[in-house]
Amino acid sequence: MEEMRTLLAGCLRESANGYVVDALIENYPNISELMSASEKEISSVKGIGVVKAKQLSAILEFARKVYAPDKNKRIIVRSPKDVYDLVRADMEFLQVEHFDVIGLSTKNHVIFKENISIGSLNASIVHPREAFKGLIRRSCAACILVHNHPSSDASPSEEDILLTQKLVECGKLIGIEVLDHIIVGADGGGYISLKEQGRM
Repeated sequence: MEEMRTLLAGCLRESANGYVVDALIENYPNISELMSASEKEISSVKGIGVVKAKQLSAILEFARKVYAPDKNKRIIVRSPKDVYDLVRADMEFLQVEHFDVIGLSTKNHVIFKENISIGSLNASIVHPREAFKGLIRRSCAACILVHNHPSSDASPSEEDILLTQKLVECGKLIGIEVLDHIIVGADGGGYISLKEQGRM
């Protein structure tokens, strides 16, 4: 919390213990909520005018782009860390669960990344038909499953493990290998690879 206070104070040229920073933290008690806030929402906070809202929104957008991978660079997945680096900017600050599929070529080049489900605070509903539709259409050789936990705990639930096993079996029938399932934790919670954990 103190680190967040210091960062906000530096960005806005305000006192770390001043009412402006207090008001922001009261409205957005963690980085995840602040990163998801729009400029309009920020400007409605007491003590934050239009100028400061634009300034803070620009800084947050810059932070998102720094995390985001270069879209012009051809991406090859060699490890779970490569997947985490690819999706971190999109997933780390989400408030509800998003389930994405990453389609790969025979040499593990990323062909596409697609969101197939948006759920609640602690669950997303995923149907195999939706998971594999884009992969079949784009003739992918393999895929990686990715979803976020809105909490900082990336540990897989029993439902996560059962869903992964179901999708792995579907992939075998279709001929598209499910290489891994990566779970991303919020607010710097890191990631967990079910493949590395031996759970798929």
